[in-house]
Amino acid sequence: MSLTLENVNFTYPGTTSGVFDINLSIGDGELLAVIGSSGSGKTTLLKLIAGFETADRGRILLGSDDITQLPVRNRQLGVVFQTYALFPHMTAWQNVAYPLKIRKVPSETRERKAVEALERVGLQGFENRMPQTLSGGQQQRVALARALVFAPRALLLDEPLSALDASLRGSMRDEIQRLQREFSISTVHITHDQEEALSMADRVAVMEAGRLVQVATPRELYDHPATRSVAAFVGEANLWDGKTVAHDTVELPFGRLTTEPHGLSTGQPVTVLVRPENIGIGKATDGINALTGAVVRDRFLGAIRRFDLSVGPSLVLGQTGIRGPIDSINIRPEHVRLLPIQP
Repeated sequence: MSLTLENVNFTYPGTTSGVFDINLSIGDGELLAVIGSSGSGKTTLLKLIAGFETADRGRILLGSDDITQLPVRNRQLGVVFQTYALFPHMTAWQNVAYPLKIRKVPSETRERKAVEALERVGLQGFENRMPQTLSGGQQQRVALARALVFAPRALLLDEPLSALDASLRGSMRDEIQRLQREFSISTVHITHDQEEALSMADRVAVMEAGRLVQVATPRELYDHPATRSVAAFVGEANLWDGKTVAHDTVELPFGRLTTEPHGLSTGQPVTVLVRPENIGIGKATDGINALTGAVVRDRFLGAIRRFDLSVGPSLVLGQTGIRGPIDSINIRPEHVRLLPIQP
């Protein structure tokens, strides 16, 4: 079922913090990840959708139903919290069955549905285990089963993997994505982990200071960020201020770079974006955008290394699998992105 926010505004009483002019549509079965720095408004957005806060202005629609003023219990949304929020005195199946119990589903039916839900998240045989005897990943699976057992109209995930060890996050990320696809349920996933957002989501929304600044597919967001701040926030980035000097050339502090034809007027200020993985090692055979310098910082990360190359007054951040010395680099014109300077 689709989820739509129309001109939603909310300000915390006595503050200037909140969310402003939010217009957003999550399609039926779509997974939308929402990212942003602390205080950007992403958790407030989830609270408004869930009903923990009520919008000052605007509408929230679930399908064609206006749920803006509905209490939490009437929205029929599944929510998975960062801390799992499992009842410690209940077994796994009793935790999963609790949403059915408060909906007055008969006991035999709710136990059967709870056991089936646990099977779907890979916890067959764990029905009678207490939460404290389960691992973090297993507790998260119980929380997911509980959120899905009553066939919610949409699913809200509030940083569901942040409490897990790094070794568990990858497998749980895949598991959540599998279940979301299996249930074909519209999902809003709040996360601070960009890799999580880019790898799982159909689209990613970036928030800054309570506003949406870009909503795009993961690839589009990474390759074509709308602003310098989005480019800096999403992934690693080289960002240099410069100006256009020709239809395919920009002037930067360390020299000129050839770009693809850009259509901007000569002399226009721009921010140049080049991702580290697009820094070529050695001089290009055609000599285009060849730069020389000295490595001033080298970080060995196993399969890759990240290095800072001092080029004139600037640093160039590169990423490569090459282990040998580096004293020259090249940047292909198609990898040079031009971003407008924000007023």
